[in-house]
Formats: sequence, structure tokens, C-alpha cells
Amino acid sequence: MEISSMGVRIWSVFMQLFPLMIITLASSNLRGNEVERLSLLAFKSEIVSDPLGILSSWSDSSNLCDEWRGITCGRRHPRVTVLDLQSSQLTGTLSSHIGNLSFLRTLNLQNNSFHGTIPQEVGRLSRLQGLHLGYNLFRGYIPINISHCSNLQSLVLATNHLTGKIPIEIGSLLKLEELNVRRNNLSGEIPPSLGNLSSLEILSVEGNNLQGGLMNSLGKLKSIRVLALGTNRFSGLGYTIFPNLQIFQFQMNSFSGPIPSTISNASNLSLFGISDNIFTGKVPSLARLSNLVRLEIDDNILGNEDDDLEFLSSLVNCTSLELMDISGNKFQGVLPESISNLSRNLEVMSLGRNQLSGSIPIGIGNLLNVGVLSLKENLLTGNIPNSVCEISRLYDLFLSYNHLSGTIPSCLGNLTLLSSLVLQSNNLQGGIPQSLGQCKNLLELVLSQNHLIGPIPQEVFRLSSLSLVLDLSSNHLSGYIPNEVGSLHNLGSLNLAQNRLFGEIPLGLGACLSLESLNLNGNLLQGGIPQFLSSLRGIGDLNLSCNSFSGKIPNYLQRFPFLQNLDLSFNDFEGEVPIEGIFRNTSAVSLMGNRGLCGGIPQLRLPICTSITPDQPRKPPKPAKALIHYKLAVLIISSGAVGVIWLLYFVLLYRSRESRVESSSEPSLDVSFLKLSYRDLLKATDGFSSQNLIGSGSSGSVYWGVLDQPEERIVAVKVLNLQSSRASRSFISECEVLKSIRHRNLVRLVTACSSIDFQGNEFKALVFEFMLDGNLDEWLHYSAERVVGAPIVLLHLNLLQRVTIAIDVASALDYLHNRFHVPIVHCDLKPSNILLENDMTACVCDFGLATYLPDTSCPVPSVQNPSNSIRGTIGYIAPEYGMGSAVSTYGDVYSYGILLLEMLTGKRPTDNMFRDDKNLHNFVLMALPERVKEICDPVLLQEKESSTSTNPASNRSDVQNDETQRVEECLISIARIGVACSVHLPKARMEIGEVLAELRVIRDVLTGTGMPIEHMITA
Repeated sequence: MEISSMGVRIWSVFMQLFPLMIITLASSNLRGNEVERLSLLAFKSEIVSDPLGILSSWSDSSNLCDEWRGITCGRRHPRVTVLDLQSSQLTGTLSSHIGNLSFLRTLNLQNNSFHGTIPQEVGRLSRLQGLHLGYNLFRGYIPINISHCSNLQSLVLATNHLTGKIPIEIGSLLKLEELNVRRNNLSGEIPPSLGNLSSLEILSVEGNNLQGGLMNSLGKLKSIRVLALGTNRFSGLGYTIFPNLQIFQFQMNSFSGPIPSTISNASNLSLFGISDNIFTGKVPSLARLSNLVRLEIDDNILGNEDDDLEFLSSLVNCTSLELMDISGNKFQGVLPESISNLSRNLEVMSLGRNQLSGSIPIGIGNLLNVGVLSLKENLLTGNIPNSVCEISRLYDLFLSYNHLSGTIPSCLGNLTLLSSLVLQSNNLQGGIPQSLGQCKNLLELVLSQNHLIGPIPQEVFRLSSLSLVLDLSSNHLSGYIPNEVGSLHNLGSLNLAQNRLFGEIPLGLGACLSLESLNLNGNLLQGGIPQFLSSLRGIGDLNLSCNSFSGKIPNYLQRFPFLQNLDLSFNDFEGEVPIEGIFRNTSAVSLMGNRGLCGGIPQLRLPICTSITPDQPRKPPKPAKALIHYKLAVLIISSGAVGVIWLLYFVLLYRSRESRVESSSEPSLDVSFLKLSYRDLLKATDGFSSQNLIGSGSSGSVYWGVLDQPEERIVAVKVLNLQSSRASRSFISECEVLKSIRHRNLVRLVTACSSIDFQGNEFKALVFEFMLDGNLDEWLHYSAERVVGAPIVLLHLNLLQRVTIAIDVASALDYLHNRFHVPIVHCDLKPSNILLENDMTACVCDFGLATYLPDTSCPVPSVQNPSNSIRGTIGYIAPEYGMGSAVSTYGDVYSYGILLLEMLTGKRPTDNMFRDDKNLHNFVLMALPERVKEICDPVLLQEKESSTSTNPASNRSDVQNDETQRVEECLISIARIGVACSVHLPKARMEIGEVLAELRVIRDVLTGTGMPIEHMITA
């Protein structure tokens, strides 16, 4: 029995090993095609996850060459020549039996989840021309015997976890045209043997730990077009520049010495990037670089000579130049007038953080397309020339930390696209121009540390677009703080310190609900800290020091959850100091110079409070109403007519709060800018009429309406369905997020209302700025739609409009994920949550599911969604959420990818055609690249044909061919981005910053202002 049992076990093991034994002996026993079949089945056996069922067709009952997905065979012989399983969501290891596919020419497994090591048997594929294993999880070393693949032309191992050195044996691959190992953990030096690769066109090694100098042997790379060595630890630089270079990326290394003068030999160069190194000396003439698009030489040690700026004149010949950044060096001297003759395509001109002197050239106004102009932190003198106002597309102007004098040009108000105006730390005089009130897109205005005088124009405080900072500190401004400050609903920081402002804190300041920092230090302000400031619950820094404020310190300050610094020193405050919240931290609170204070925590060392102060007997208390009328009578006697009006307003306000009306209950969140009641919104929406209904869902309904206060404006009112279990949580979540975020592509909150309706029921609503052009879903999927106040119109979005909208949405996500101090995940990105303004600017809305990502470095609101809830809408939900994974920015990127594919194809992800294992992602993936035109929204192709049909017959064919090629290249690129964003594995998805950059390139190509897509290759 024991022998029989042993025999059974031996037979079982033999049967398990039999297929592998057959493969090993196949050359003498089996035909080559059968060897490949068994090898591929061994490959399949090491795949542990195939959610798309890609390998389900790999079976003994099907034909290898005709029916196995991802397999291509030769025409003359049935041997496998291509194995292409890119972006198939496969998980597993790469089988060593891959080495038996001896006729294989292309192996493409990119963008999957292969792990483990790359097997040495790959080196047996002597006919291999393309090996693409990038965007996986491979570890270990690059196999040395890849060098046996003597026909290899493209080797892409980017974005893995490979370690060790680049094998010197790769230098024997004489046919190699592309070597891409970017974003790994490789170390050591670039082997000199790579200089033997005379056919190499693309060398991309950025994002590793490589070091050492560049060997002169690399100078043999006569065919090199893309040389990307950034973000390593290279030092030193050879003096041979490659003549065919198009992209030269050396940023964030330790290269030193002068820039080689032979750079001028690279006449095809489009990008020259050497930022963040230690280059020194002069910049050589760049006159021969006529194709230069981007010049990035910032943050080095260049310059420090009298003729530092001669190279700027040589850039006149670079007629394609779009970006020039020479900031953060030691350039000195006077800016030459020749800069006014630079490329008309120039969009970014950054010369800041140098030692430039003299005045700003008057001819700078010729650079009509510049959007960003930075001359900050130099030694510039003279006036700000009026010619700056001729740059009509300017949206960022940075002139801070210079010695500029004169007045602020009033013509700056003509720059209606301006979003940042930063003039701090100069010698500017005169008043603040009222014309700045015309800059309706201004996000930040910084005029601090100058010699400005006079009152602050009310027009400046009416700039509701201001969301980042308004800093007018350290000037000689005088007068009252206008009540129009209440228009700054979205402002994050207000600094009016060190001026001569007087009067009391205006009522309007209580409406600045997004304020995180308020500094009124060093003025002549008086009165108490008013109760209406209790609405500023998002404040983190509050400085009221060195004024004449009086009265008690309000208790509500101790309940501010984000308050980190509170300075009330050198005023006339009196009474008991609170003991909770920030008042428990003596290092965060300053109260010195207030002789009437008492109590507080013992560490403050204030006197103990008594019921009667020693020098003043306690007066009997007055009833609340009597006190109000007592103060009213005294103030009427000593005030003018204006004061009477204001005081009557406060009396009415007080009485209205006492009366029992439908809005008697205070909002649960202090986010109500206009303090609207249920009655106000009922009137605005014509009684929540069905004629005003825009849309509805499980969480509530949205109506359009017209508010008549403070001026007539159209708004969108989102009334929450409080019968829904998540409505209240959604209301709080959306309020907390919207009061903090500020971006031109995020919906703007007008107010919030938490009140009681006429039946005594709880009522909650959010009021937003109305978007005249509706939402993206309507434009993509409806043939017609009624717009408020307009007849029925046909909805149609051309390709350029769709790309521009995609850029807007990507900009919003980039802000939420990467630019806000705490990452925010939207969790419900879809076309109906993309609103369009009348100029077709896209704004992301509906933050009811938004979630702050945990960050121990800063506090976050306690409005997180439950971890076990599904976040989003069917079709757009990231697949990992359905399996219980935590919220992440990857989920938003997935939704964005589906959104982009929907914009491209015109098909919803829930379309009836996507059933079983079919979905929108795979639908587009299978069409890439040849059949993308077939799956695109027909509207996009009709537009292309009609645009070329209007050209004269003599050149119609040429124009149509060029236009067709350009549009089709853009469509393919958009499809690739959408697919890359919506892959199954979260960490394999594109980063939203990369998405944004690539879409901007596509937009430039469509508008004819950019280079063809293939010329913008970034390895």
C-alpha cells in the first residue's frame, strides 16, 4: 500500500510538470507553433487577476493566431510575432517561458500590474524589436542579457521599481532608438557604452538616483532628439551638444560650469530646460535656435557680469518662443529695449529674483500675448509704464520688491483678465485707482509696503472675485473701512495693517465667510469686537492689536475650530478672558497692553476677576430693550443723519430677531453671506415653481431664481430633500468645502440658508451663482434645451470647446488635489456636475460627497463621509470604491477619465451597449489608435468637414488633409489620456498635473499656436 501511494504521488507530480517538460523538449518533438501555444498557456498560468477576461480566449479549443486576444502571428508562417496586452488590468508575474516565443518582435505589457522581476529569458528573444514593460510594478535589476536582443529598437521600462545600475551591456544594442527608464530607483552612472548607440533618438532617465558626470562618449549620439536627465544627481557637463536635439531636460541636478556655447548648434531645439542646477557664467547666444519654444534656465548662478543680458537680444530670432524663465540667477544690468521685439507667441516671461536695474522698457507693451509677466525681486527704478496696460491678455503681473516709484497706472483697470496684481515693497505713491474695480477676474491684489495715501476705494472691496489675498498693509491709507468689504465672500486673507484707518469694524466684514487670516493691526480703529464676526469660523489668524478697541473679549472666539494665532494686544479690552479653545494656549494668544482684563488660565498671570471693580461701582443692569434704546438716544444726539439711518437699521435688525417669524432659528452653519430667509428664497423662485425647476435628484431639487438684494441677480437655489438620510450631512459637507476653496473653475457659493418654512418644517438650501449655459450633460446628450430668458437653441460643442472644458475641469481637480492646503477629493465628478458660464468656462459643482484626505499637519473639518459608503454615481465610480477601498485622489482621476471619454465619444458610461464585461474604457482602448475616428462623437467629424469645405477649391484638398491629420492626432491623444486616467489599477492612472499639461498642448495644436503633437514628445 505504501508503494502504491508513493507511485500515485510521483505520477501526480509528473503530470503537473509534463507541460513544462514538453516545452523544454519541444524543438525535437513538437512543431514551433505548438511550443508557443504551451508557452503562452504557461504565461497565462502566472496571471492571478484578469478582470476584463482578456485571456479567456486563450484555450485549447480556439485558434492561437485567429482567436487569442492580444496575439498577432506572421503572414507567411503561423508564429507569434506580437504579444500586446497593454492596459489590460492584468496582475501577476512575467513567466520565464516568454523566452520560447522565438519569432516575437513586439512585447507590450505596459500599464498593468506585473510584479516580481523581469526574467532573464527575455534575452532569448533575438528577433525582438520593441520591449515595453513600463508602468508596472517590476522590481530587481534590469536583466543584463537583454543585450542579446540585438534587433531591439525600443526599450521602455519606465515607472517601475527597478534598482541597480543601467547595464553596460545595453551599449551593444546598436539598433536601439529609444531607451526609457524614467521614474525608477536606478543608481550609479550612465555607462560610457551608451555612446555606441548611434541610432539612439530618445534617452529618458529622469526621476532616478543616477549620479556622476556625463561622459564625452555621449557626444557620439548624433541622432539623439530627446535627452531627459532631470531629477537625478548628475554633476558636470560635457561640451558636446547634440545637433539633432529637440528636447534637452537637465533640471534638478548638480550640473555646474558654464552653458556650452555649442548649444547654438542644436538648431532644432524646442525645449531647453536646465532649471535648479549650479550653472555659472554668461548665457551664450541663442540666435540660431529658431525653433525654441521653452527656455527654462531659472534657479542657477548665471550672470553677475556687465553684459549679462546680451543673450536676451539674441532671442529675437526665436519666433516660436512661448516661455522664457531666467528667474533666480544673478543677472544684472538694464533690460534692453530689444525685449519688446521678442516672439509674439510669448506667454510667460519670468525675470524675477535677479539684480536687474534701470527702468521697465516702454516697448514691453508690444508683447501682446504675454499672460505672466514677473520682474519681482530686482533693483528696478522709475515708473510702471502705461504700456504695460497694452498687454491685453495679461493675467499675472508681479513687480514686487523693487524700487519702483510714481503712481499706480489707472489704466491697469483695462486688464480685465488680470488675476494677480502684486506690487508690494516699492516706493509707489498716490491713491489706489478706482479703475481696479474693473478687474473682475482678480484673485489676489497685493499693494503692501508702499507710500499709498487716501481712502480705500469702495470699488476694490466690490471685487467679489478676490479669493486669495487682499493686502494693503504698511501704507498711509486713511478713512473708514467701507461696508462693501462684505462683497469679498471668497477672500482667504485680508491685511489692512499699519495704516491710518479709523471707525468701527463694518457690518459687511461678517459676510467674508472664507477668511482664514484677518489683520487690522496698527490702525486707529475703535469700538468692540462685534457679534457678527462670530460667522468667521474658518479664521486661523486674527490680529486686532495696536488699535483702540474696547469692551469684552467675546466668548465665541474660544469656539473657533481653526484659530491658531490671536493678537489683541495694546487695546482697551476689559473684563474676563475666556478659558477654552485658543485661550488655553498662551503661546498662541497675545493680550498685553490691556489693563482692564482679568481671569483666564493661570499661565496668563492676569488679576482675579471681581464682581465690582475697585474704581467704579457696579451699575444696576438694564433690561435688554431698554439698553438698546438708551444707546440709541445717546448716539442720535451725537451723530448726523447717516448715523441715524444706521442706528435705525440696527434697531430693526434687533426687533426682527426678537419677533417669531419663519426664519427665527439661526443657521446651523455660519455661511450665510446675505442672511437670506425661507421667505426670500420662496419669493426669488416664484414659490419654487416647476417653471423654475432646473433639475432634481435624491438629495434635492435645484431652481433658478432672482434675488433683489443687494442688487438684482440670477441665482441657482439647491433645496435639500431632508427626507434623504444623507441630506443634512451633504449640506454640512458642501458648506465646509465651499467656504474654504477658491478657484475660477469651482462653483461659487452665494449663501446658505438653514431655516424653518411656513409649516414649521426644517428647511436647508444652498444658493449659487447661476450658470447661464447649464451643465455639460445637457450639451453632450440633448439636442435642444431651454435657456432662461432665451429661445430654444441647439446645443453643440466643437472639439476645441470640449478640450477647453476638459482643461478647466482638470485645473479644478489639480487645485483640489495638489494646491489646497489639505487635499480634497470630490467623489462625484460627472457631466451634470460641470456647470458652464456664458463664456463656456467650466465650473465643478456639487461637493455633497467631498472628502478631506487625512493630514496630521493641519486640522480638517469633521465632515468626512462614512468609509463604508459608495462615493459617486454609477458609471463614474472608481472600481476600487466598490471593493471597500478608502477615498483617494485616484478615484477622482478615474471619474475624470470616464468624463473625458464621454466627451470624446458622446456616449454615457451607462449606455445600453456597455453590458456584461463591456465598458466605455475598453470601448475606446480597443479602438486605439487606428479606429479612434470611428468611435468619436459624429459631431466632431462633421465640424472638421464643414470647416474645410469653405476653403477655395484650388487649395481645398491640401487644407483638408492638413486639418484632418491635425484633428485626428488630437482625438487619438485625448483618447489615450482618457484611457490612461481610467485604468483599473489606481496607482497606474495618470497624475492630474500631467493630464493638464498634455491637454494644454492639444489645445495649442487645435488653435494653431502649438507644434504638432509628435514634436512635443516628452519621453
